[in-house]
Amino acid sequence: MLTEEQQKEIYFPYSKIRDIQGSMISDVYGAIKEKKHIIMHAPTGIGKTISALAPALSLAIKNNLTIFFLTSRQTQHKIVIDTLRQIKQKFSIDLECADVIGKKHMCLQSGVEAMSSSSFHEYCKSLRDDGNCEFYTNTRKLTGQPTINAQHSIEELKIIGPCHVQDVIHEGKKKTLCPYELAILAAGNAKVIIADYYYIFNPSIRKSFLLKIKKELGNSILIVDEAHNLPIRIRELLTQTTSSLIIDSAKKEARKFGFEEIVKNLEIVEDSLFSLSKNIETEGIVSKNSLFDLISSKKSYEDIMTELTFAGEEIRDIQKRSFVLSVSKFLESWLGSDIGYGRILSKEIYEKKLKVSLTYRCLDPSITAKEVIDRSYSAVLMSGTLTPTSMYKDILGFKDNVIEKEYKSHFPKKNRLNLIIPKTTTKFVERNARQYAEIAKVCGNIINLVDGNTAIFFPSYDLLQNIQEFLVKQTQKPIFTEKSAMAKQEKELLLANFRNHKQNGAILLGTSTGSFGEGIDMPGVLQAVIIVGLPLNKPDIEARLLIEYYDDKFGKGFEYGYVLPAITKCLQNAGRCIRSETDKGAIIFLDERYAWQNYYQCFPEEWDMEVEMDYMGVLKGFLDNKTKKS
Repeated sequence: MLTEEQQKEIYFPYSKIRDIQGSMISDVYGAIKEKKHIIMHAPTGIGKTISALAPALSLAIKNNLTIFFLTSRQTQHKIVIDTLRQIKQKFSIDLECADVIGKKHMCLQSGVEAMSSSSFHEYCKSLRDDGNCEFYTNTRKLTGQPTINAQHSIEELKIIGPCHVQDVIHEGKKKTLCPYELAILAAGNAKVIIADYYYIFNPSIRKSFLLKIKKELGNSILIVDEAHNLPIRIRELLTQTTSSLIIDSAKKEARKFGFEEIVKNLEIVEDSLFSLSKNIETEGIVSKNSLFDLISSKKSYEDIMTELTFAGEEIRDIQKRSFVLSVSKFLESWLGSDIGYGRILSKEIYEKKLKVSLTYRCLDPSITAKEVIDRSYSAVLMSGTLTPTSMYKDILGFKDNVIEKEYKSHFPKKNRLNLIIPKTTTKFVERNARQYAEIAKVCGNIINLVDGNTAIFFPSYDLLQNIQEFLVKQTQKPIFTEKSAMAKQEKELLLANFRNHKQNGAILLGTSTGSFGEGIDMPGVLQAVIIVGLPLNKPDIEARLLIEYYDDKFGKGFEYGYVLPAITKCLQNAGRCIRSETDKGAIIFLDERYAWQNYYQCFPEEWDMEVEMDYMGVLKGFLDNKTKKS
């Protein structure tokens, strides 16, 4: 619990500190004060943001440190800014903050939305270097110092701040200034910087970012929100892919701009790719030298890379993106280390044409995470599904100076039913119309018994669609379905319409890894959540490599590489139901495998899971009891 000294010192803007919050604040305070790291599994509704920020801010001000609040969701940026505003208002402290999102998403140049991130950064650099971006030249002088107009804007934003990134973008539009550069200039003096993971965990971006804002990791407290996402995000950041389709687009691009020699280089790369694929049916592991030697037998690998880069940069400067440059970047990454990486070739028929893909896949997030953690003053990792904490300690490369904490939910246990129904399965070998019909029947029975809204999450869109065909015959309630490529406005409209049915009830269908499986808050809206099947990774070569790698490193390949990531997704889906102390609902796991010991043991102990084939009796008993107490 919090000591009197800590209570006086921390910046807690609300009237009351709950017991569980007090424990969390005290643990964060102690970890940072001792320059240690802390990994915290903290359930929904505990107030994680303020419980980490209040003690961190106190120690940051006292020790002249900077806080980086890192999150993968822009909605969380607003929560942090709002919390900081409340702190500033209550304690009347001079609190400078900076909110930074992806540079491309802050850019006011027209047409950049369609560009890939790498192409955008190259395009942005060329515009700046040639003095062709009025937003940039209006913001920074040739010396790099801020212009008078930029200084005025920063001062204005500081007065009304802490400001959300949209306020900064609005200021840029109003005064023809670069919003990103305004945010970077503000970050130089900021005590708290809110940003995406990649600003710190992508090695190349981190180096230039910290240099620009004149900050050092050694003087920084890192607060990583929704940290269960960090391993996969780092693996994605460090993974590079190319394909025969990309190379074909690059050839067309090179011809369009008259680079005939470049077309020949691309044909060498293309021929090498197809030669590699000859003895592989659908996918296989290849070596670094296999591609390097095939290309080098026809022309110097380094010369091809250099020539592709030169031509690609010219093309990008003209049309804002370049496939040629993309191929060049891949060839450069292919020369990287084998340690912690896999090299995978895959084949498929795409639009009646053979597509061959080559991936340099990162398997080990500690490749970059370990360095960041070791160099930081203190790192605070938190999430509602960060269990077991020991797994995250291992795979992110923490040393022994880390504290692991798992907090129990303070929500009343009687408000939730955690039920496993071992009646059906989505195991690949048992996927058929009969199984889909049975799953739909169980879901329909539950939906019809629940008065309000129900969300159902599936391992894939394919399963969702197959089961939906049978589900529509089981219920009269309206169905709202997530699609694989929905625009932000489409999602918001669908959720708004779904919420409007909470009195009579409706059904939301989504996937475990989709937008609705993790990133939505609907307190008081959902009465039940059904997780259909296990969202296990496809048993492909990548999954096999991951299991083998973690087996060699920790002796826990199956758990770390296969089972626990799937359970984490399920727990995130389950978390959509109970979002506050007054929410009541049923969380149902529909698959026989959840009752198997190797999966069952992964559920948090406090959940008190029930396994029952007579699900209607248990559910009716819970709902009747819930109605009486409402």
